[in-house]
Amino acid sequence: MSRADLEKQPYDVATMFDGIAKRYDLMNDVAAMGQVGMWRDLMVQALEIEPGEQVLDLAAGTGTSAAAIAHAGARVVAADFSLGMMSEGRRRGAPVPFVGADGQHLPFTEDSFDAAVISFGLRNVHDPRRALGEMVRVVRPGGRVVVCEFSTPTWGPFRTVYEKYLLRALPAVAGTFATAVDAYEYLAESILEWPDQEELRSWFLEAGMERTQYRNLSGGIVALHRGVVPVS
Repeated sequence: MSRADLEKQPYDVATMFDGIAKRYDLMNDVAAMGQVGMWRDLMVQALEIEPGEQVLDLAAGTGTSAAAIAHAGARVVAADFSLGMMSEGRRRGAPVPFVGADGQHLPFTEDSFDAAVISFGLRNVHDPRRALGEMVRVVRPGGRVVVCEFSTPTWGPFRTVYEKYLLRALPAVAGTFATAVDAYEYLAESILEWPDQEELRSWFLEAGMERTQYRNLSGGIVALHRGVVPVS
């Protein structure tokens, strides 16, 4: 099942995540060879949280990232469009409130948060540029927007090996966990079709952010993008 097929039926993406919610975090950690925790810690650092700040974690899934942000001293709202993911997060006792939300139409007023973050979820939004604009809308002037997302490895030979891994090994590994293999085929394709670091940075600029920058992690497998909402 291709990304194009699912984009024609946007509700299928939510259904897909509902179906893999229970094993999603475990599968991610295995597929990333144990690096997810490191990426999450660096994402929290990029937010530069002050104690008591209000932070939106969009596409929060089961709340693992939101919990890490809360432990850093923030008050966090975990928002997601998958009821299955949020239900699993509540079952596990994630210490944050969950809110059902479409990233393209956030149910929050302007300037509601000091910062907003989306980890490994922006590429699953039907219109990711619109989602960035919504994040800017709900973050106060001077606040931060952070995106942690799979990206393009910077070294050509490694990029070739990585692409083969995504298309072949990732669905195969998913199959050993009795997970929906077609879901991980879609996720692999969505990573390969995702824009590179500079293009995503240009989306930040188009959304009106300033002081935009990115940091490559694990050789560019993941990139942390950060921007600031203008004060005026």
